Amino acid sequence: MSTLHNHVHASCATAWKPSVVAEIAEVVANRAINAEYRHLVVNCCEEAASAVPGQFFQLLCPHSGRDQPFLRRPMSVYGADPTKRQVEFLYKVSGVGTRGLDTLVPGDRLDIMGPLGVGFTLDPAHHNIVAVGRGAGLATLAPLARAARRNGTHVTAVFSARRPELLVSVDLFREHGANVISVTDSETTSGPANVERILRRLIADGACDAFYTCGSARLLRVQQRLAREFNLTGQVAMEQQMACGIGLCYCCVRDFNVNGEIVHRRVCWDGPVFDLMEALP
Repeated sequence: MSTLHNHVHASCATAWKPSVVAEIAEVVANRAINAEYRHLVVNCCEEAASAVPGQFFQLLCPHSGRDQPFLRRPMSVYGADPTKRQVEFLYKVSGVGTRGLDTLVPGDRLDIMGPLGVGFTLDPAHHNIVAVGRGAGLATLAPLARAARRNGTHVTAVFSARRPELLVSVDLFREHGANVISVTDSETTSGPANVERILRRLIADGACDAFYTCGSARLLRVQQRLAREFNLTGQVAMEQQMACGIGLCYCCVRDFNVNGEIVHRRVCWDGPVFDLMEALP
């Protein structure tokens, strides 16, 4: 197992501990949870399993037949448990890398590097937060459920998907005491206008101190508009293609609006979680 030092420099008065590791993890489970998504669980070291919500790993996906992935694939953390020394991922089989992941069975080995990036932070002053997600964003937001419960923060989750069977993380959020509102395209209720009505009602009821979101540019714009109108804060996990995952290659640079000035930031290193109002959809 090799280690990398990520972001934070250790104090000279304390023993140095790695915040990022590269290791060969053991696959515990890799199963389909619906028609599109698979749930991957691996055994790893305590440092890797200490990932916080919003962070990600770079996975070296195995070769599968004609597919030979060269670069690592970024994968947001779906769950992490330092006591069990396990980390979980939720992925959709959609390309060369994820087709490789789909071949893994319990007992196989997977080269992982992480946890990487800047994750979500929960402000103790916020008693009620709203998590808004769609598609793959539902997986990225999942660790917030457990973290919010430990923090004593109540969560209302507004989740959308094309079809009801594609909604993920609903049971997980409910298990941790969250109120879940699900909307789907098949019910013609998942459009931005209806989601905005739901969010306005939550704000009016005093159930929204901040937004946490991932997975939809249209819904991000809705939340930014409401945040300006009601003086709310929030955070967004940005989705972006990456190569290195540690800020060296600059292939994941995006524009952000910081106090009226457009600045360039690396999603993998400066994020992937950013201030809601600075992100440009």
